[in-house]
Amino acid sequence: MNTTALPRSFNDLVQQSELPVLVDFWAEWCSPCRMVAPVVEQIAREYRGKLLVVKINVDEKPHVSAQYSVQSIPTLMIFHRGRVLMREAGALPYGPLRQRVDQALAQAAG
Repeated sequence: MNTTALPRSFNDLVQQSELPVLVDFWAEWCSPCRMVAPVVEQIAREYRGKLLVVKINVDEKPHVSAQYSVQSIPTLMIFHRGRVLMREAGALPYGPLRQRVDQALAQAAG
């Protein structure tokens, strides 16, 4: 049987994941968060196997958003082995977000 140890915390995930991790900091009441959600979902589908996508509800996990100084939402960040490769605040349209993701993946590979 093939078993993979699951990270015990968000910090473990962003430190130990072999794949870069796109984190969407959001909240239920946030209109721009709802606007960017389909874009993030599309990125998750297109980059399956190359990028792990995680959503962090800032109301449920305030300590995580505070740790990364998330002051406005949505905030999108890409981590790779603990390094922040991308940080964008606001509801980015698909094209600019895809471009930023591609840049971050190139950094992770290089």
